[in-house]
Amino acid sequence: MASTPTSPSAELPLTGRGIRIEAHGIDAIADEERHGRARQLFGVWAAPNVSYLSLVVGGALVLMGLNLWQAIAVIVVGNLFWALVGVVAVSGPAAGAPSEVIMRAMFGVRGNRVVIGINGWFVSVCYVALSWAAASVTAFSLFARAGIELNVLGKVLVIVGIAAVTLVISVYGHGAIVKLYTPLTLALAAVFVVLAGYVVGHTDWAYQPAADLHGTELWAALAGGLALVASAALSYNNSADFARYLPRSTRPAAIAGWTTLGAFVPSVLFTALGAFAATTLDMSDPQTALAQVLPGWFTPVFLIAVILGAIANNAMTAYSSGLALQAMGLRIRRSRSVLLDGTVGVLLTLYALLVSNFLDSVRNLLQLMVALLGPMMAIYVVDIFLRRNDYDGHALNDQTKNSPFWYTGGVNWAGIVALVAGAVVAAACLAVPGLYTGFVANAAAGIDLSLPAGMITSAVIYAVASRPRTKEAI
Repeated sequence: MASTPTSPSAELPLTGRGIRIEAHGIDAIADEERHGRARQLFGVWAAPNVSYLSLVVGGALVLMGLNLWQAIAVIVVGNLFWALVGVVAVSGPAAGAPSEVIMRAMFGVRGNRVVIGINGWFVSVCYVALSWAAASVTAFSLFARAGIELNVLGKVLVIVGIAAVTLVISVYGHGAIVKLYTPLTLALAAVFVVLAGYVVGHTDWAYQPAADLHGTELWAALAGGLALVASAALSYNNSADFARYLPRSTRPAAIAGWTTLGAFVPSVLFTALGAFAATTLDMSDPQTALAQVLPGWFTPVFLIAVILGAIANNAMTAYSSGLALQAMGLRIRRSRSVLLDGTVGVLLTLYALLVSNFLDSVRNLLQLMVALLGPMMAIYVVDIFLRRNDYDGHALNDQTKNSPFWYTGGVNWAGIVALVAGAVVAAACLAVPGLYTGFVANAAAGIDLSLPAGMITSAVIYAVASRPRTKEAI
């Protein structure tokens, strides 16, 4: 039989008992190939969330004018959105398929290609670029500490080197991620504990901003901060990708719980550290600021940990973006699709670091993306509940007109209309100072309501429009 991008023969595994290149692309995983336990998902999600971007976001909350305890409240509430990532993960073992394929149930075979192209591929590549930029800035600091000032060519080589390490993990795929991330989580946690000791020791627990925010200004800062924090969780509507190899009998509660816990705990703690540090340090330049309170011997260790965390984060994102290209209909091996995504990500990283202002890029992009990510996540979660998590991976991989997910001309208009409506409403409620303010946000004195408005709109429209059809499919 001729090999296709979605067949197990599309990628040849390495010999031996070590980690092998994953043979599967977007095809359904047979029951006899399922393995592992739900608790492994804790390490899978913990390692990438020990992130420099979390420090940046935590510091940004204080820079926005919030006091320490307001910032902590926003961090905790915003990270509760990881529970939705946990819910989405349960669809992986049910279907034995990645999120990029499961979403054909929501948008139709053809409609999903467009949606995945924007949300699953483009958004993923943007996040890859942001995370690589953070890791690269950290690496530049390591070289500077060693007395080496990098020119443009040197910086390009560093970026490419970090990307290469990341893409090796992504190409090897699911097995490498599961096996490597638990010990990586333990190593990063050890560094985190030491870092926390120094940062907490320099925290001003009674910190108040120079000018206290009141009324609409306070609500605008709280809403904008919430969207900023929640955007990280909402970007992971691909969590089924990393749970699909679990046995079909694995309890959904365990899948959702370990996924949520693995991401929530480090995200809250590391983002909070950024806020703690901002009470006494200028976190507009986090690395320089933290160097003031860390001993000389530990600073390089911390910087290396930040780079490893970014690599862990991006390896997962690049892995899923490779699957997204296949789900869009590109007939290419998963390994090659990952490398293609990596190339685009490197180019965007170069732009973020050498052309644009990095911190502004992070803040603006994360807030803007909520307008799309929130409605997408809402539709996915509603579909899981409407179908009672009953997905057939083989039927989902049928892209012919006989597919139960062909709907009308290959498009499930219930999903498309719900997504577009939610995104439009969210955009109208979006407020990104200095960049864009929707007319609703403008009327509300700059209060950003894009997160609840977009998600509620999409959820309600999709639930009402899809319920009769999903009942028939159960």
